[in-house]
Amino acid sequence: MMKKILITLSVCLAVFIGCTNDKDELLNPLGSDCTGVNASFVNDVLPIIQANCQGCHGAGSTNGPGQLTNYTEIKNAATRIKNAVVTGFMPRNAAPLPAAQIRLIRCWVDSGTPNN
Repeated sequence: MMKKILITLSVCLAVFIGCTNDKDELLNPLGSDCTGVNASFVNDVLPIIQANCQGCHGAGSTNGPGQLTNYTEIKNAATRIKNAVVTGFMPRNAAPLPAAQIRLIRCWVDSGTPNN
């Protein structure tokens, strides 16, 4: 009986470890490495936010982190934005962002949210 329990636990552990390794690949299809990615707020992040978030997070919005219309608002919500787009939770009622845009946002946040 004990042998069956150990075998079952070993199989479950192997499956769990395999699934957690795949999770990073699913959440970061282009990898979690930001080497060579120089994400710019003005040229990369702001246009993505304007094109995909302004409908729900425009001027006067109280949704989630509120309005996302300028650097300070976006910087203050950067971690929430990153988590929402990486998990596919945002943008709502739309297709998830393309992997390249998710990577830009993730790398911009991970680099300290520079105002560049």
